[in-house]
Amino acid sequence: MITSKEKRGKYYIAAFAALFVTVFVFSIATGRYPIPFREVVRVFISRLIDIPQTWTNEMELVIFRIRMPRVLAGALVGAALSSAGAAFQGLFRNPLVSPDVLGASSGAGFGAALMLLFGMNYAMVSLAAFVSGVIAVGGAYLISIRARRNPTLGMVLAGIMISSLFTAGTSYVRLVADPNNVLPAITFWLMGSVANVRQSSLIWAAIPILGGMLVLLACRWKLNLLTTGEDEARAMGVNTKVMRIVIVSAATLITAASVAISGIIGWVGLVIPHFARMLVGYDYRVMMPVSMLMGATFLMLVDVLARTIAIAEVPLGVLTAFVGAPFFLYLILDRGNRI
Repeated sequence: MITSKEKRGKYYIAAFAALFVTVFVFSIATGRYPIPFREVVRVFISRLIDIPQTWTNEMELVIFRIRMPRVLAGALVGAALSSAGAAFQGLFRNPLVSPDVLGASSGAGFGAALMLLFGMNYAMVSLAAFVSGVIAVGGAYLISIRARRNPTLGMVLAGIMISSLFTAGTSYVRLVADPNNVLPAITFWLMGSVANVRQSSLIWAAIPILGGMLVLLACRWKLNLLTTGEDEARAMGVNTKVMRIVIVSAATLITAASVAISGIIGWVGLVIPHFARMLVGYDYRVMMPVSMLMGATFLMLVDVLARTIAIAEVPLGVLTAFVGAPFFLYLILDRGNRI
């Protein structure tokens, strides 16, 4: 029998799914070359059924070749970072944890900066960022194994240490980079953007991101048990060691693949899960899918701002900081008892 709480959770998921679709179409329609909302809808419908063409070929070109890859990338990265942040916050039982807590973002940033220093193409930069992010988290996990008394705390401390090392490496790369050509490219990449995402890179990044999100969705009821504490979770039959490895691996794949195609976009994985908790509560069965939908919707809207508020495109990391930092300060000052 479905309880009223479960019905309410399904309503929230359905509402945010509808909002996601609406914002997706709005993002496709908005830009330097505006396209009427109804024409965007008709273009999508034409791919399913045969209808009279009322749009120009230029509109269709802009929709599918220019805007579709970056909007899909924004939605994918937003959902990925939000789900990874929600998973880490539940696993470590700490609301201040973000997807880069184990060094995935710092490691990916170093790998990308190194490839840009050597003049590699976009595909090599993305690949190096992904591999470097995975290596960073793998190093943090191997170090945390030595902390037998409190492996969770050991993992966090190891992540901070690994993150500091890779951040120092990135700083050195920026120090020796050519200030006229290479340094601006490194700086812009580290600020985060989906402007240069290509369809091919989006496809290969979607594999680990969607796979990792499916794993987190499958484990979301066990995350409810882990938030009560490891002893309580073990008493209820959860193998906490295996579950910790599964969640960390899935969240790492998600974060590393996201940073590989978009650069470092902060605050999304930290703030969006708090938004979701404020609306639907702490039940991960509802909070996890709502976080994904909210993160995707939020980053698509931020990307619209990035390409419309100024003549030159504004990096996403700058805009998410403008939105995330004041909201998080509000949470700390006004609702500290709920964090």
